[in-house]
Amino acid sequence: MSNEVLSAVEELLPGIAERAPAAEDARRIPDETMAELVGAGVFRMLQPSRYGGREGDPLEFYEVVRAIAGACGSTGWVAGVVGCHPWQVAQYPDAAQAEVWGADPDTLVASSYAPVGTITRVKGGFRLSGRWSFSSGCDHAAWATLGGLLVDAEGRPQDFMTMLLPRADYTIVDVWDAMGLRGSGSNDIVVDDTFVPEHRALRNYEQHQLQAPGRAVNTGPLYAMPFGTVFPMAITAPVIGIVAGAHDRYLGTMRDRVRLSLGGGRFADDPHAHVTIARAASDIDAAILQTERSVRDVYQSAVRGEEIPMDWRFRARRDQVTATERALAAVDALFRTAGGSSLRRGNPIERAWRDAHAGGVHVANDVERALTMYGRHAFGLDVEDTLV
Repeated sequence: MSNEVLSAVEELLPGIAERAPAAEDARRIPDETMAELVGAGVFRMLQPSRYGGREGDPLEFYEVVRAIAGACGSTGWVAGVVGCHPWQVAQYPDAAQAEVWGADPDTLVASSYAPVGTITRVKGGFRLSGRWSFSSGCDHAAWATLGGLLVDAEGRPQDFMTMLLPRADYTIVDVWDAMGLRGSGSNDIVVDDTFVPEHRALRNYEQHQLQAPGRAVNTGPLYAMPFGTVFPMAITAPVIGIVAGAHDRYLGTMRDRVRLSLGGGRFADDPHAHVTIARAASDIDAAILQTERSVRDVYQSAVRGEEIPMDWRFRARRDQVTATERALAAVDALFRTAGGSSLRRGNPIERAWRDAHAGGVHVANDVERALTMYGRHAFGLDVEDTLV
């Protein structure tokens, strides 16, 4: 089956790459780029068909994200994160979904899942306060889904929840000025004692148990997948795409370069360069193949209506973080051998190195934590983590 969205996106990639420096300078994705991605259907790939979405195979979504990230890391990052949120909104009660997409199926949603907000229960819903960081692409979104802890009267944590708020209920603070993914516009969001109705609150425990209320109306296999597979893979896909794009540019840039030291000669004739290219390409391929295998197995299990094995859920997280690790090793090797010219600010290889490493520090890419979870599960020990 052909990936129609990928075909549409491929026509946009030259323009996205051309606007990459402008995204860095503005510290946000250009409106023109976002409009093109909306028009290509990128943000509807994981959206329920009930609300005009494609509700497709998640492998196609990650393929599209990698392609975009190869042209511009920041744009690919936002495509992955914001593009994953329709899946998340589909987990909420239908009343919340109708509020988001009822009037405009192209409505975009931002997020910051860290449970830094304070939630208290009141009649008809909750009150929410807090400040969240790293909300990628939030300037382009009309809603946000934000993590918080439900506390009792004494302030003791009772539950971990994710709350869905319209743009009028929060403030964006322009603070994003990072060394990598500079164009992602990952600014802060502030909520000051705002009321959130019951239907716009989602218990993370229910989602982890694959019992989110949205599944009552979104019965397709896509929404039977665990958050711990769907979202972390959307964090790793752009990192892999960034590095794959860097590899292509490396070949194009270095093919005709002549060394000015070390005996001179064409770089392309250097056997050490041959080894670097081969190892980097192998790491990129391994990252793609391993993540695709895990996603395919989880998705096909859902398609068959089977209970998704916990072994596969932990394996998906293992493969996701090690894919990031392999991608970063590949871009390090390319950057290390690209020569002094790659140090210049704005050089595509330099930008890819910064962007890939910025994506690598996301909590979903915490290699040691995810591998520890996998190891504990393999030994039959309890694992207290919902990101699986």
